[in-house]
Amino acid sequence: MTHDGTSAAPATQETTISPVTWDDERAVVALWEAAGLTRPWNDPAADLRSALESPTSTVLGARLHDGALLDGTLLDSALPDSSLVGTVMVGYDGHRGWVYYLAVDEAQRGTGLGRALMVAAEAWLVSQGAPKVQLMVRTTNTAVLGFYAALGYTDQSCVVLGRRTD
Repeated sequence: MTHDGTSAAPATQETTISPVTWDDERAVVALWEAAGLTRPWNDPAADLRSALESPTSTVLGARLHDGALLDGTLLDSALPDSSLVGTVMVGYDGHRGWVYYLAVDEAQRGTGLGRALMVAAEAWLVSQGAPKVQLMVRTTNTAVLGFYAALGYTDQSCVVLGRRTD
């Protein structure tokens, strides 16, 4: 029962997507590691710092807020905490927008959160002037190809070459 004697609806979860901050570093890196996106030769904390320091990139984070609804209104006082459950790194190189580190907490997969993060990433890139969005999927990560295909991403019939400089 609420203070006025009416009963509140069951607790719900609201998701917000916004840029992460330096305070989120540990949570971001932990999510990337749990999602299997890190590699020994890439320092995820350095990748995060680089994205946050550049004016042409950012990392967007999805947060779940536990809240109670009363007559369809989310009570602000019911939002004491939030937890990071998804991320996407985006950058614009002046020619194309790029997406990296799309990660969704395992418990939230299949809820539409990955799609929401990609929509937010695309919107951010469009706001930067990117006419095209690209991403790379490791050949060993075939499980996500269907996800990206459902969002309209197609094989670009190109070979990605690289060379380490460190």
